Amino acid sequence: MRERTKLDDSIGAIAGIEADLSDTSELIEMAVADGDTDLEVEAEKNLVSLQKKAEKAELSALLSGEADGNDTYLQINAGAGGTESCDWANMLMRMYTRWAEKRGFKVETVEFQSGDEAGVKSATLHIKGEDAYGWAKTESGVHRLVRISPFDSNARRHTSFVSVWVYPVVDDSIDIDINDSDLKVDTYRASGAGGQHVNTTDSAVRITHQPSGIVVQCQNERSQHKNKATAMKMLRARLYEEELRRREEEANAEAATKTDIGWGHQIRSYVLQPYQMVKDLRTGQESGQPDKVLDGDLDPFMAAALAARVHGSDGDVGDLE
Repeated sequence: MRERTKLDDSIGAIAGIEADLSDTSELIEMAVADGDTDLEVEAEKNLVSLQKKAEKAELSALLSGEADGNDTYLQINAGAGGTESCDWANMLMRMYTRWAEKRGFKVETVEFQSGDEAGVKSATLHIKGEDAYGWAKTESGVHRLVRISPFDSNARRHTSFVSVWVYPVVDDSIDIDINDSDLKVDTYRASGAGGQHVNTTDSAVRITHQPSGIVVQCQNERSQHKNKATAMKMLRARLYEEELRRREEEANAEAATKTDIGWGHQIRSYVLQPYQMVKDLRTGQESGQPDKVLDGDLDPFMAAALAARVHGSDGDVGDLE
């Protein structure tokens, strides 16, 4: 029913645009024929409004992958650089949480490891909402921050790196076979802020899928059994995402017009000093207001990256503003 509703909405949106375009074209012809300047101006405003509707409809069409409509996991890992990198990871965690909340998505923290002094060493968010994976999937890669470090008494400029990995939540309609003999399961005590149960029992679970080397972990639940169940869901999602990525890489290798998806490579730079600029290195999308971007204003960057996947590196879906 959800898929049917989405298809009905998409078809209805296109049909509405076609009908409005036909009516507006007739209105312009009448205005020109009658010499009615006011009517002509009104019709031109209608065309501008239709253009924005068409841009939104094109964005919806870009979210047509088989898992794009699913919820998503978003994993953040601090790079080398100690406290500075952990603080940058914490900033990114807040950025994605704010982005999700602005879109009306729900966010749960599945796994969290605090930095030794401050910030986040690693964290996994579970983002729930329609097309959550479709929107967030282009965020996988390395994010670079340049700023005057608040942890440096000499006020020197530092560069920090954090990796982000996005993979879809797999629903029951997708069958993934996992052999128990391929799994290594470890338990450990949960860390970080929490209730009296934290650091008292080995409730946290880490699962290693030995053939692929994929490692997932969960400490959100108080029960080891529940944490293991959640970790298994994350593992299924990671294996499925690996298959999607492999297919996309093969497709891109065959089509020279496709942009390099750059998995595991630096995708975006956030410069706070000596000037202020956020730039996506894949699409050229820029913003001179990093504060807004770090507060969750990511839709223009995500839209440009989605368009580039479909149309090539010069893909453009227009200005979302």
